[in-house]
Amino acid sequence: MKLELVKEVIELVHQFELENGHGNTQMMDVSGFKKWISTQETSSTLEEPDWEGKKNGRSADSIINTFFVHLNRYAKNYTKSAIHGSGFATQDDLIYLITLKSYGAMSKMELIKKNVHDKPAGIQIINRLIQLGWVTQTHSETDKRSKVLQITNAGQLALEHQMPKTRMASQIVTGNLSSVEKMQLIRLLSKLNDFHHPIYSKNIETSALLEVAYNELKP
Repeated sequence: MKLELVKEVIELVHQFELENGHGNTQMMDVSGFKKWISTQETSSTLEEPDWEGKKNGRSADSIINTFFVHLNRYAKNYTKSAIHGSGFATQDDLIYLITLKSYGAMSKMELIKKNVHDKPAGIQIINRLIQLGWVTQTHSETDKRSKVLQITNAGQLALEHQMPKTRMASQIVTGNLSSVEKMQLIRLLSKLNDFHHPIYSKNIETSALLEVAYNELKP
């Protein structure tokens, strides 16, 4: 009996490695294994949901992608309402300031990469924030060719003034999810982020990105 239990545990560990080995290595420990087991137990007790187009062959991948696109648009609309009448032009202005306040001074490319933007779009946002006087740039002490960005006092005041409405928008985006459902969603989204972020960090050429990313799905 004990030997059979050991075999089953080994099989579970093997399955865990197959499903998570391509992601963040921080997941590959006892804590990550326990979370994975918990997810398996939860999913095994849930009935498969129905979705639009399922009977006509629409895949789970397709509907998930559609939901992501729609939710992103909903969130943008709420944030647009939150910054209406302020000096913020887009939600990215807000997010860039929040990033600088949270993580401290950093280079332009560090800030752009942290927000998963391409360089031209990121530079445009940074230049706008500099013109508003909310961000300042100085030469790096370690590399004089590089410039370091830092949020100014005016930027912090603008951010603080906008945060109540920003928090309101964030609460609306999570809608009617319960606290337990929010924690479940965070775990799932963290797993997805752990898969995608290493691929994004490699700066793969657009022509090769799809194939490289698809190959990462293979065990």
